[in-house]
Formats: sequence, structure tokens, C-alpha cells
Amino acid sequence: MAPGSGRDTPVRFGWRLPMWDPEGAPAATWLPAVHANLDALRGKFASVWLSDHFVPGTGWMPPEPDTLECWTATAALAMAYPDYDFGQVVLGNSYRHPPLLAKMAATLQALTGGRLILGIGAGWMESEYRAYGYPFPPAAERLRQLDEAVQIIRQMWTVSPASFRGRYYQVERAYCNPRPDPPPIMIGAAGEQIALRLVARHADWWNLSGTSPEEFARKAAVLERHCAAVGRDPTSILYTYQCQAVALADSEREARRIAEGTKFFQHTGAGGTLVGTPEQIEARLAEYVDLGVRHFILRFLDFPSAEGALRFAAEVAPRLSRG
Repeated sequence: MAPGSGRDTPVRFGWRLPMWDPEGAPAATWLPAVHANLDALRGKFASVWLSDHFVPGTGWMPPEPDTLECWTATAALAMAYPDYDFGQVVLGNSYRHPPLLAKMAATLQALTGGRLILGIGAGWMESEYRAYGYPFPPAAERLRQLDEAVQIIRQMWTVSPASFRGRYYQVERAYCNPRPDPPPIMIGAAGEQIALRLVARHADWWNLSGTSPEEFARKAAVLERHCAAVGRDPTSILYTYQCQAVALADSEREARRIAEGTKFFQHTGAGGTLVGTPEQIEARLAEYVDLGVRHFILRFLDFPSAEGALRFAAEVAPRLSRG
């Protein structure tokens, strides 16, 4: 899989895989539906995406429900389902030492024949950091750590042996063999002063989640200014957008009934959700396409059913795809 970037890239769609059950059910009761969805969606979605939390990353659920660990699940499912690319939305940089993550990613890239997208960010969930014993420095420091981490990862993929001495991380003649066909590095970022500057400097892909088209446009304009400051063409970065809740039905009323019947919608409201008919959802996503988005990451609220995702693939995706 080539990294791929630019506004002439075809529009593609990814399925956001559930990492826990909003009702708190044991994993054994909902994992069969994960596999059933992955089987049903073969050839209909280009990619599968996993979030990186040790406990539910919602803020409104208790921490006890069974939660899949992101990297282990990525590796296992990527080997089991060769029809998809696999990415993370996004890895918390603090949770894995960057040189080791570079080696892990290189190994998985080799084993999957080049189907990895490395999604990474600075991390945000303080309670999770504290529970697992990770330091939780201020956001600016976590972003500086991410800056060094991405430099190390890319260097280890392209230089052998690699050496780097930064404020937070160091490697000394580190080998990362077999050196991979470098997977695209996707940085999830919204902060305008530091985070989007990191995207301009380092990212192959950029991810933004749950914002309106108007807010996406504003963030994209900031990113373009950061790109200009470092002499980079912003169209060399592939723009991605994550919608964490999609409810699709014959009528807006029925779609809203589906959404309002889920704990996710009940606790988060309508912000960042797509609720409506195929035509309404197509029209909304077309606004993001016009802003340069070329990869959508979608979580469907009717899981464990695959009906919503299948209908999206049949009725919405073909009209939005370009190539």
C-alpha cells in the first residue's frame, strides 16, 4: 500500500471497529459480531480502524467493561482479514516507546504485505494515564514528545542503523530490519499552535474527528499556513475525517430513533454524528470531500448489525468516490 496523498486521490471509506461494548457486555458476547461485520464488509470498505484505550475512552462509561488493546488487536485482525488496510485512530504516543513502536510497525508491515497505516497522536485521557502508571505531562510537552517520536520512527524506517538524540528520546545505532516499505504516518491533531504544525512537518495523513465542515475548513486553513511556513505543499497530506456515530435509515425520523436508542448518542448528543437518509448523509459528507477529505472513518450505531454499513457501502459510498 503506497502512502497516497493529494486531492486527486480517490475517496475511500474505513470501518471503525468497536473496542468495547457501550452496554458493558463481556467481550465474548460481541466479538462474534465484530468478525461477522468484517466478513460482511469485505470489498466494501477499504480500511479498518481501532482506537487506543486500555479502558473505554468515553468519559461517561465506567472503566470495567472488557476493552481490546489496540496494537494486539490490530496485529491479530490484520493477519486474519487480508482484504483491508488497518490503522489506529490514534495510538497514544506515551504508551509505547517510539523506537520499539517503529520496530513493531516494521514487523507488522512485513507480515501484512504493506497494509498498515500508523495513526498516532499525543494522547489525552488523563485518568487512563494515571491508572496505568504513565506520567501525564502538560499538553505542550506531550506534543513535543510526539514530535521527537515521529522523527525517530521515520528515521528508523529509512536509515540503518539509526541514531537520534532528543530531549525525551534517544537511539544509538538502532537497527530496524527488515526495513519496511514505510507505512503512511497519520497524525490526529486539532490544536492550531503546535499540533497542526507537527502535521505540516511530519504527517503523510491528517485526521480530524467530529467537527462541522465549517470547523474543518478553518482547521485546514491553519494547517495550510503551517505548511507554507515549512515550505510544504498541503496537498501532499491526505486529509481524513472520523465520524464516530452514523445512523442511516429510510427516513430521518427512523435514523434518529436508531441513534437515540444508543448510549453513545444519549451521552454525547448530536455533535459529530451523521443521522439521516442516504441522501442526507451523502450531502453532508460531500461537504468534507469538497474541503479535500479523501478518507472517511465511520462508526455505525446499529452495531452489532452490519446493515447500516452495508447500506452505506451500497448507496452512499459509490456516489462520493472519485478516481
